[in-house]
Amino acid sequence: MTLSPQWLEELRSRTTLSTLIGRTVKVQKAGREYKACCPFHNEKTPSFTINDEKGFYHCFGCGAHGDAISWMTEQRGLGFMDAVKDLAAEAQMEVPAPDPRAAQRQEVRATLHDVMAAAQDWFVTQFNGIEGAAARDYLKNRGISEKTIREFGFGFAPDSRGRLKEALSVHGIDRLIEAGLLIKVDDKDPYDRFRGRLMIPIRDPRGRVIAFGGRIMGDGEPKYLNSPDTPLFDKGRTLYNLDKASPASRQTGRILVVEGYMDAIALAQAGFADVVAPLGTALTEHQIERIWKMVEAPILCFDGDSAGQKAAMRAALRALPILRPAHSLNFISLPAGQDPDDLVRSDGAHAFAALIAKPQMLDDKIWQVEYDAEPLNTPESKAGLKKRLADHVRDIADQDIAQHYRQAFDERYQAAFFARQERRPQGQGFQNARGGKFPSKFVSYKPLDDTRSFLIEGYDLQIAKGILGGLIRHPDQISAHFEELSAMKLADSQLQALLGELINAAMGKETLDMQGLLTILEKTDCYNVAKGLLRADALNFTFNRKLPDDAPSLLIERAHRDLAEAIKVVTARPGLEAALAEATRRVQDDLTEESYAEQQRLRKAKQLFHERLVDLTQIDDTV
Repeated sequence: MTLSPQWLEELRSRTTLSTLIGRTVKVQKAGREYKACCPFHNEKTPSFTINDEKGFYHCFGCGAHGDAISWMTEQRGLGFMDAVKDLAAEAQMEVPAPDPRAAQRQEVRATLHDVMAAAQDWFVTQFNGIEGAAARDYLKNRGISEKTIREFGFGFAPDSRGRLKEALSVHGIDRLIEAGLLIKVDDKDPYDRFRGRLMIPIRDPRGRVIAFGGRIMGDGEPKYLNSPDTPLFDKGRTLYNLDKASPASRQTGRILVVEGYMDAIALAQAGFADVVAPLGTALTEHQIERIWKMVEAPILCFDGDSAGQKAAMRAALRALPILRPAHSLNFISLPAGQDPDDLVRSDGAHAFAALIAKPQMLDDKIWQVEYDAEPLNTPESKAGLKKRLADHVRDIADQDIAQHYRQAFDERYQAAFFARQERRPQGQGFQNARGGKFPSKFVSYKPLDDTRSFLIEGYDLQIAKGILGGLIRHPDQISAHFEELSAMKLADSQLQALLGELINAAMGKETLDMQGLLTILEKTDCYNVAKGLLRADALNFTFNRKLPDDAPSLLIERAHRDLAEAIKVVTARPGLEAALAEATRRVQDDLTEESYAEQQRLRKAKQLFHERLVDLTQIDDTV
């Protein structure tokens, strides 16, 4: 089928975008446009605009942008042609006829959809009949409610080789075989694929049944049986419950991935509607790409046993070659011997919610698995760990991401084998800008080699910009923090060069004010960068704003105090991250009250770091 640009433009022009979007999102008129809270990320103040004249939407918060067709594919989860067909039907436009072979394939698919719908109705009828009693009891014992049974369309396949074949014979034996409902072996008569099984329909993003999963009732193998690949069903590209999870994820901003469809159903019943599952295989690259269209960092939930952890690692390694900026995977590990259904039934939905609130990042997962792979009690085994991590980094196609992973693994490796931890004396926590202090149990993590550099990037780089601006305004503070500043390595080469010039200038002058420092910098390539930091309106710190000449000493002391705290927080964080990774490893290796308490304390400290970094950006006039 060929859709010309002219035909697609006509389709867009006949579609009123605000009306289309307004069916699922509350929109408000704003001049010649419409505004709404963005459906692609959680927000309280509308930043999502719809322009009917130009035919596009745009979110100034998350950058989502598109037209009517992309709305149907990204927000509704439809394929391109399905989106075009739905819009064309509303616009009363004829979709250009496909070529004969494509038309034949489409006819087969349409016929197979009818076959699968008929099979689903028949399975539901058997479930509600006398023969379905065992299946109904099984679901009742698992705590599945009547409402959930109806929503997910549970059915039952009687233990017979020909009941379904006879019931659906009107559709033709060949179609039943093509749909995966009958098995054909050589010259023998076809027979029913699903026999004596609880039936679970598998749907496409539009909610149409395209396959089935069947759980054996009683003894027998395999325990779970899925439909084979058909013109409707590609096991490696399909995700169970995607039709329900896709709209739910637009409200929560997340997607949960579990190992099987019964886990997905149990979690959905417990209130986690944004959950999907692969179908009897490890998560594939195609499935990961499909999930990334909905969220940037889905949360993978695996059983805590060895099989579950192997599945988690397989998913992690499959993601590495296709990683792209801002897209990754997160993980949670369930208690040993429990799956999501067990956890929710024994401890309640809040227990699962607590787990997914603090997921493990992809780099943490890979580090943890490789660290635990073998005893690291010899130089050779430690070198083996380093090699395995380097091999994983080489699998990452995006070189920027690969560099960050290389740096992250190196920091953990250094912290694990070449670092020591030092506690601050009691009562000497960092003082915050509001006059309070961090708790006295706050821990500072410091590498053994004080000259070792650590990379400052991302959000911390914004803090570092503020620190550089503060040092320019208060150059007398450079020598006071010489050791910490010398260990800083900034991800931005221009900022790194400026930091070096500031240190050199302070070392060459016993006393130095801002104007004298700028005079020195004027002879270097860093002068414009320095002036830019002094003008940067977004760097809202007490220590990099201009103070009047007659500023009271308390304001100056406040700026110096906040500058010192910012330097300490930014430079201490890598050590804290490494310590938290090590504590998490110890918890998973040997869960004790002491190891758990240490991990929770470090998590709290990490959150405290983040809160203080945010707090430092909030300027007020108090001292």
